[in-house]
Amino acid sequence: MLLRSAFAVVVVCCAATVSAAPVQAAPGFADAVLGRWNLTVTGKDGVPYASWFDIRLRKETELMATMVGRFGSSRHATEVSYQGGKLVLRVPRQYEKDTADLIFDGMAAGDRMSGTTVDEDGIALSWTAQRAPALPRKVGQRWSRPVELFNGRNLDGWRAQQPATQPCWKVERGVLTNSAACTNLISDTLLGDFKLRMEFMSVAGGNSGVYLRGRYEVQLGDAYGAPPDPLRMGAIYGHLRPTSNAARKPGEWQVLEVALSGRFVTVTLNSVVVIDQQEIPGITGGALDSREADKGPLMLQGDHTPIMIRKISVARAVE
Repeated sequence: MLLRSAFAVVVVCCAATVSAAPVQAAPGFADAVLGRWNLTVTGKDGVPYASWFDIRLRKETELMATMVGRFGSSRHATEVSYQGGKLVLRVPRQYEKDTADLIFDGMAAGDRMSGTTVDEDGIALSWTAQRAPALPRKVGQRWSRPVELFNGRNLDGWRAQQPATQPCWKVERGVLTNSAACTNLISDTLLGDFKLRMEFMSVAGGNSGVYLRGRYEVQLGDAYGAPPDPLRMGAIYGHLRPTSNAARKPGEWQVLEVALSGRFVTVTLNSVVVIDQQEIPGITGGALDSREADKGPLMLQGDHTPIMIRKISVARAVE
């Protein structure tokens, strides 16, 4: 999972109930805002970042929602209302400073939405949103021969997300690894539908991940012997729970295989299928962007604990 410093926050996540006294409304009262939305939030530093929410009916006159923000996992909104063309979401804090709930409001116009929110420092931020694309799974896909993205010698084909004075990713004896509290590493290669094979090793208490198309994090880390959870090894972080825990002990080499078609994913860990052709609802915290219809890179999480990687290969879908 991606955890950035609290000052770089804003709207984060949510799945929701509505106010205590529901407003009576005609059927279709909230059609303009129902569904999944991909957001771009303009941070106080002027740098845009990705967010996402899914708004659904709780019953005929009430709404519920789930939201993902700049980092962290999905969260339930404590309040969702849509009246007079105005949407309001109240979201509990997660990794922000000790602050009140975040308030998120906006107006919809067709397949677009825009509005404002206030971050944990009381600074007003603007955002825009588009309806998320369908991205169905393609049946009977054919795949190219696998291509190695890590050459075992150096960082050719990769770049740091945040340039550092001292490089914090290195290759030693054919193994790629990072220093603790490092930056993320992004592939130059952009991918649509693809299969990934990755050999990695976690440390005791490890917490890392690999982002598919730079948007959906497969959680990696120390989960040996623990119950499966959407925040643990093999999960699509905060969204999809593995059906079983196939994690090995820290310090042992493990094999991750992922097939991504549209927004549908199969995750195999150490030869055990733990997620089987399930739809990923939307982006996860720390996504590079929310442009889900576009190709995107692999991103290796490096801002938590170290991870060791000795193989990264991908096979592309043949058009």
